[in-house]
Amino acid sequence: MESKIYIKNKRAYFDYEILEKFTAGMVLTGTEVKSIREGKVSLGDSYCFIRENEIFVRGMQIAEYKFGTYNNHSPERERKLLLNRKEIKRLSRKTKESGNTIISIALFFSAKGLAKLEIGLATGKKQYDKRESIKQNDAKRQIDRMQKFKGR
Repeated sequence: MESKIYIKNKRAYFDYEILEKFTAGMVLTGTEVKSIREGKVSLGDSYCFIRENEIFVRGMQIAEYKFGTYNNHSPERERKLLLNRKEIKRLSRKTKESGNTIISIALFFSAKGLAKLEIGLATGKKQYDKRESIKQNDAKRQIDRMQKFKGR
């Protein structure tokens, strides 16, 4: 029953170096789930923060469901994430260190049909690190092209 919905934050690996990954459940309303199933989600500017030993995601935009009527949700509301207490404390400790933040990497549905958000403990990349990433991607692309032509 695994769904084909897998929405990635394309800027995450370019702007940040991911140190650790976690998979968190989400507290959602019915119209939010239906809108996610249609693929109308943007993770571009989303990040996570910890408040009163609970973790929330901010900046994740889930478009309003077109058949939602008066039950529709607010597209930019903060959404609570579900993690173990140990994981939340660990993330809290790590984010107090300078330069660390929690970002959302991907949104998907589990085999049980539950919406999951993959989050990562990350540090921001410097400009020269980003240039190095671009060079590596270009080199990989050229190697793939060369292998493709050799196969003919």
